[in-house]
Amino acid sequence: MVFLNKYLLDSPTLRLDAPLFVTFSQCTVTTLLCKGFSLLAACGPPGTLDFPSLRLDLKVSRSVLPLSLIFIGMITFNNLCLKHVGVAFYNVGRSLTTVFNVLLSYLLLKQTTSLYALLTCGVIIGGFWLGIDQEGAEGTLSWTGIAFGILASLCVSLNAIYTKKVLPAVDSSIWRLTFYNNVNACVLFLPLMLLFGEFHTLYRFDKLGDPSFWGMMTLGGVFGFAIGYVTGLQIKFTSPLTHNVSGTAKACAQTVLAVAYYEETKSFLWWTSNMMVLGGSFAYTWVKGLEMRKVQEESSPKPGEKSETGV
Repeated sequence: MVFLNKYLLDSPTLRLDAPLFVTFSQCTVTTLLCKGFSLLAACGPPGTLDFPSLRLDLKVSRSVLPLSLIFIGMITFNNLCLKHVGVAFYNVGRSLTTVFNVLLSYLLLKQTTSLYALLTCGVIIGGFWLGIDQEGAEGTLSWTGIAFGILASLCVSLNAIYTKKVLPAVDSSIWRLTFYNNVNACVLFLPLMLLFGEFHTLYRFDKLGDPSFWGMMTLGGVFGFAIGYVTGLQIKFTSPLTHNVSGTAKACAQTVLAVAYYEETKSFLWWTSNMMVLGGSFAYTWVKGLEMRKVQEESSPKPGEKSETGV
């Protein structure tokens, strides 16, 4: 999906300067797919497809709206970052999500973080700045892309925090939340596209009637929906820790593939910055996993001991 979005956002052959429209289209596809799967689940034999019933409730839509604003910022800034930086640097450019998680957890939730977890955040920040330095040395640095990457990281962190607050409004269903988020986004993107002149850009776009262009736009939306579906399945059948570890492996593979695909030559320090970001992210996940396991072990009664209820 990252490679496809990079083509749609910044291809010299496509020449489409409408990142909001690309994001709006993918939200539309996700909304339609959610509704389609909901109808299939309702019409098919019971138990064939595990998908909730979806119908639009304006009251629920208003309850989800604060999260939807953050969601719009997250996906928009992600795409704008990708538009201005290379795929190889994309992972580093938006690598501060973990750091913002720690900062916002303290500011908003008053949750403190252990010294070991803070040290892993220091490694991530070091890798981030080293990556910026190496991109500057190669003459490919985009401060605009860096700014969008930082904003994307902030929105990803806020999205995780506010998701927990909003989930009760959709019966704790991730798919209902996905549906309402994307419906709200489709509505809110229209005035934004008008404000930034993207309707005029689309009017002058010479490939607007090209079936292959719309095929790629639709495929981007399908990929986005599939990522959400597979992520939910992975967390359901494994654990959030496993999901984060596989996400780190995915980021590593994505970086290597991008360098090979675009036939780029990177310095040792550039690769070091990527390994610091990936290693710091992995170490943070590992440390938090150990801490959660320790808390669970301490809270569970030891063999032979009675609980507070006397059982």
